[in-house]
Amino acid sequence: MELQGIKQRFGIIGNSSGLNRAIDIARQVAPTDLSVLITGESGTGKEVFPQIIHQFSARKHGNYIAVNCGAIPEGTIDSELFGHEKGAFTGATDSRKGYFEVADGGTIFLDEVAELPLSTQVRLLRVLETGEFIRVGSSKVHKTDVRVVAATNVNLPSAIQEGRFREDLYYRLNTVPITMPPLRERHEDIPLLFRKFAADFAEKYRMPAIVLNDDARKLLLTYHWPGNIRQLKNVTEQISIIEQSRVIGVETLSKYLPDYNVPKLPTLYQKAGMIDEKTFSSEREILYKILFDMRSDVNELKRLVNELMKGDIPVETPSFVHSGTMHGDFVGGNEPLITKAAPSQLDNKSFVHSADNIQDTEEIIEETLSLEEKEKELIKKALEKHKGKRKLAAQELGISERTLYRKIKEYKID
Repeated sequence: MELQGIKQRFGIIGNSSGLNRAIDIARQVAPTDLSVLITGESGTGKEVFPQIIHQFSARKHGNYIAVNCGAIPEGTIDSELFGHEKGAFTGATDSRKGYFEVADGGTIFLDEVAELPLSTQVRLLRVLETGEFIRVGSSKVHKTDVRVVAATNVNLPSAIQEGRFREDLYYRLNTVPITMPPLRERHEDIPLLFRKFAADFAEKYRMPAIVLNDDARKLLLTYHWPGNIRQLKNVTEQISIIEQSRVIGVETLSKYLPDYNVPKLPTLYQKAGMIDEKTFSSEREILYKILFDMRSDVNELKRLVNELMKGDIPVETPSFVHSGTMHGDFVGGNEPLITKAAPSQLDNKSFVHSADNIQDTEEIIEETLSLEEKEKELIKKALEKHKGKRKLAAQELGISERTLYRKIKEYKID
């Protein structure tokens, strides 16, 4: 079936290249039994791809079961997935089949797979590799033939580094990766989605559909949509119900996008006594910290220059000026030399003033701009401050202790 036919069948709206690529991969991998891992931000519509894969596979007549791993308590997740025997735990009054047993011959979709406990990840890996599992409270091995499609909005490589996700399970699930692009990267699809949602809600609530004027349409396209398609749908429904006018202007639309004018600046945030949980984020925050320190230095320099410009504040004679000469040039007798701050006194320049003659010498101090050197310097300072205690140093830097240990080895810090 062509892409357009798949979109119509599964209610997919959009023509962006990223969306078309994702659909095309799902269509090609469907006839196989390979495991598929779908990644993308929350609200991008990842849940439709397992259905495409199932419907275009040889398993389409078998069961299709979707499981939200993040919605099942850790204490019962093994029982839900693999079943349990009577008396296996308090409340287990009967034996029960798990999802993997019920879905035998079909497809199981594991949404939010990164939320699985490590013990459950071990069981899942065994199912993927051998097709075998054991019910909770039993020693009997059961067999199942299930196609596994998983999805997550978590950066799994980072979760692996932090010990929250098994690396072998990641590679087993990620046989075929599908990436769903966020809505902000699908600009041409945003007006189409808005019109579709507006028409659907007009029919649902029996009212005329809302439309946007030109300015509101521009705002719709420039907004960053952190909640992706889910947020766009909710905003469209709210406006359809609340607003009396069916023509929506920019002022009205902006009321439903309250954080539109909030600048998205990088910030350092860490709860007291806690180590950051995302390695990538932590290393990025080290860079931000370096930049903020540099900004503080620049602000301090500006303050000093402003104080010098407000009055005749003496500045020490540079050490290279001796007996009224500077680099062999006569400045004027042996009289004491006084310099005054001036607007041109920037960029590491030192000025010497006399009654009739002004000479200047530029002293350039080269400073390394290497991020690695700055990061190495910060790590050394943190270790010195906390007398070599890595845990405290990691907290100071806003990174995990594991990341700090890796950086120490990488930079060969004693």
